[in-house]
Amino acid sequence: MSIDENTAARVAKLARIKVEPEALAALAGEFNGILGFIEQLNEVDVDGVAPMTSVTPQVLKRRADAVTDGSQQEAVLTNAPDAREGFFAVPKVVE
Repeated sequence: MSIDENTAARVAKLARIKVEPEALAALAGEFNGILGFIEQLNEVDVDGVAPMTSVTPQVLKRRADAVTDGSQQEAVLTNAPDAREGFFAVPKVVE
């Protein structure tokens, strides 16, 4: 696969990156270099290699899924500039 200047301009537009027209050739060359490296990686034989998320084997820490700090409605509402009937009160923004 080869990236031309038009494709590089489209990618830059999609990424919302301003690229001057004279720099599009260099950008297309960089994209082609990245794609060439990816093609080299596709040539590596990975049969029998288990997928991994880290170079060191580790197990994620688990925690109990329990509510520990509930029933603090009054404490939370003390910071509200306007609280009514146990809820935050906000001004009406839609008419």
